[in-house]
Amino acid sequence: MLIGRQKEQKLLLNALKADESQFIAVYGRRRIGKTYLIRETFQNKFAFQHTGLQKGDKKEQLAEFRRSLKSARMKKIPAFNDWSEAFFSLGQFLETLPEGKKVIFIDELPWLDTPKSKMVSALDHFWNAWASARKDILLVVCGSATSWIISKIVKNYGGLHNRLTRQIYLEPFSLRECELFANANNLKMSRKNILETYMVLGGVPYYWQFLQKENSPAQNIDILFFNRNAELRNEYKALYVSLFKNPQPYIEIVEALGKKKVGMTRQEIINEIKKNEGGKLTKTLEELEECDFIRSYQSFGKKTKETVYQLIDNFTLFYFKFIEGRKIKEKDYWQKMQIKSDYATWCGLAFERVCLQHIEQIKQALGISGIISRVYSWYYKPQTPEESGAQIDLVIDRDDNIINLCEIKYSKSEYVITSAYEKKLRLKADVFQRKTQTRKGVSTIMITSFGLADNQYANDISRKITMDDLFKDFD
Repeated sequence: MLIGRQKEQKLLLNALKADESQFIAVYGRRRIGKTYLIRETFQNKFAFQHTGLQKGDKKEQLAEFRRSLKSARMKKIPAFNDWSEAFFSLGQFLETLPEGKKVIFIDELPWLDTPKSKMVSALDHFWNAWASARKDILLVVCGSATSWIISKIVKNYGGLHNRLTRQIYLEPFSLRECELFANANNLKMSRKNILETYMVLGGVPYYWQFLQKENSPAQNIDILFFNRNAELRNEYKALYVSLFKNPQPYIEIVEALGKKKVGMTRQEIINEIKKNEGGKLTKTLEELEECDFIRSYQSFGKKTKETVYQLIDNFTLFYFKFIEGRKIKEKDYWQKMQIKSDYATWCGLAFERVCLQHIEQIKQALGISGIISRVYSWYYKPQTPEESGAQIDLVIDRDDNIINLCEIKYSKSEYVITSAYEKKLRLKADVFQRKTQTRKGVSTIMITSFGLADNQYANDISRKITMDDLFKDFD
């Protein structure tokens, strides 16, 4: 059963109905559901389908492609010496089929591109010289090696430049989609359970399928990460290796960003990894952002060159905090962590990241979806001992002359604003207004898991957003 993905499915089905041949690339991180989406949408009705061999050489890849043609019932298939011959034979086979749209699905396309194989140029020729001249071809390619798909297909400046009719980046599930998944699988999870699981797994459907309804969320995390032979304990290394053909530069940046909660500027990253590769660094940062591992943002009032890059991938941050470098043999480790201060601190940071991943839901809850706005973070470091500093993780600068300063707090029940915290909020707003010299109206928004306790200090909060608002659909 396909959960969510209505927009992506509609794009694929519209391509099926198109009067011209269509070339679509579907990409996204490992385990996100690319192959499942394509197979479910087309109900496995392909004129031809093929999956690349992981770590196969050119000869092995061509032999497997020939076997796929045989499975599609092509007769008299020659042995292939190169990819030009392989795609030529594919075209010959498709010409023998009855009238109607012919869907070609090539999964794990990056694996076909072995050294000196010239596979991309052969695909280029197949599409430009044959398929695009027809009206009945729908070519769908995908692969987990997102950097390869982006550079060789999506941003190809050779023969495939501007040849894609559609590109579909498959995003991680939102909280709402995870709730739909949990309900469809009868997991009997409350929204609090779903949120806390999301803070660990993110929105990767493959990870969620391991959850067992007879276990509590904490028991499930123990089974997945901390028990002997845990299914996801070694997933971190496999994740980056699958996405990037040369994963080390990406891992170095992610590990550097994992050390600093608020993120780093480009120069700070260079200083940390002790490398300055110019355009390569730019490309690596862009691809990490396109895969939803990091986000880039400007501090309010700062210039573009001071862009900050922040690690926001839930799974990676959980790995750094609780798994990397640890040999945990304690039984029921995660269940025991629930009462420790380290867990409470992590929950606060993890909830902030979840909110940053659901900015559109926050805007919708504020009723400003139709208003142009920009999202920033902001901090001020005091210049003298007498001055007060301030840090605001989420600033929404709106074109209706309002700036929302969003405070994000996680708690297991209603959050209580104390007299001291209320003074802190007032001071933050005051420092922000004075140091930015903004002429816009400034209001403080509280984003909490279960809302605010009703007391005299909660009355001054302009708007209150809860966990439930993050679960709402957003088109």
